[in-house]
Amino acid sequence: MTPVLYESHMHTPLCNHAEGEPEEYAAVAEERGLKGIIVTCHNPIPGGWASDVRMAPDELDHYVQLVDRARQAMEGRVDVRLGMESDYVPGMERWLTKLHESHEFNHILGSVHPQVPHYFERYFRGDWFQYQQLYFEHIARAAESGLFDTMAHPDLIKNLAPHEWILERIWPYILRTLDRVAETGVAMELNTSGLNKTVPEMNPGPEILQEMAKRNIPVVIGADAHVPERVADQFEEAMNHLKEAGYNSINIFLNRERHEIEIGTALESLKKSKSF
Repeated sequence: MTPVLYESHMHTPLCNHAEGEPEEYAAVAEERGLKGIIVTCHNPIPGGWASDVRMAPDELDHYVQLVDRARQAMEGRVDVRLGMESDYVPGMERWLTKLHESHEFNHILGSVHPQVPHYFERYFRGDWFQYQQLYFEHIARAAESGLFDTMAHPDLIKNLAPHEWILERIWPYILRTLDRVAETGVAMELNTSGLNKTVPEMNPGPEILQEMAKRNIPVVIGADAHVPERVADQFEEAMNHLKEAGYNSINIFLNRERHEIEIGTALESLKKSKSF
């Protein structure tokens, strides 16, 4: 079967919490029958915002060179592309615009990371329900900003305080967010790494996936790999979830343009999973 899939969410050691060089991630992608990988390491942010979990601004050129080195090393075997996972925080739009225009990125993931101390200290006021509402408001604003191709792991907040994750309570706010995202045409990610988190299900969960399908929101699958072995991890299960939710296709972004792939074709192209 001709390879068609890409790993659309993976990291490098420059984020200070991932292991393995891009060439190693690409080698696993080849074993899994992928056509390519898009390296999406955490974006630099000036002023020290969560600097312990991202590259520094002066490391951006090194990051680009790291990915280009892998591209050359794997040429003819795996298509290695440059991407970025960028944190969205209101007020950072100007910096992100400049950053995203600085290089020829293929896929820009937009992320709201409520667990990051800088974000938590700025926005948490002791009320988890209020914090959840703000999180989904920021997801919607991020999509509306036009800065991103895909919104990553869009219910990540459920892992911070599982005892406060009451779906019925937050549901109206989630639906409002999905309505707003659908209006933008921005994709949303089904992130398989959620299976390894406090709430052991993919991000987002099945109820949100069904509502996304009703609104025809495009979906991108990513493993959020921080070690090479997790490239394309649980992709088969993810696509089965999507079929159950009502989806017939998934998407990849190349040169920041969305390409649709039929789920059956994608499943047939994969080699047997080595679950991590």
